Amino acid sequence: MLARSVRSKKLDLRLSSADKRTLEAAASACGRSLSDFVRDSALSRADEMLADRRTFILSKAKWAEFQAALDAPTRRTPRLQRLLTEPGFFDADPSSPASEKR
Repeated sequence: MLARSVRSKKLDLRLSSADKRTLEAAASACGRSLSDFVRDSALSRADEMLADRRTFILSKAKWAEFQAALDAPTRRTPRLQRLLTEPGFFDADPSSPASEKR
């Protein structure tokens, strides 16, 4: 099991009696406390659910299309030109009066 950070937050949930009995039986079968079983099960499911949002699998054709789009020259638009030429928020001199207005 991976080490998790210090547990200082509480999560309450409502269950039917049957649901609670099922979770208690499963936790007992694993030799775990109900709290540990529910937390670890919920985190495992959350990791599974989020995995498809972290990794994208493309066919060879789609990968080539994606790479071509990345390698293609940019289209110069007025907004892009402004973005590339005007100073950004973190580019301003902190001692300048203009930066105090931000």
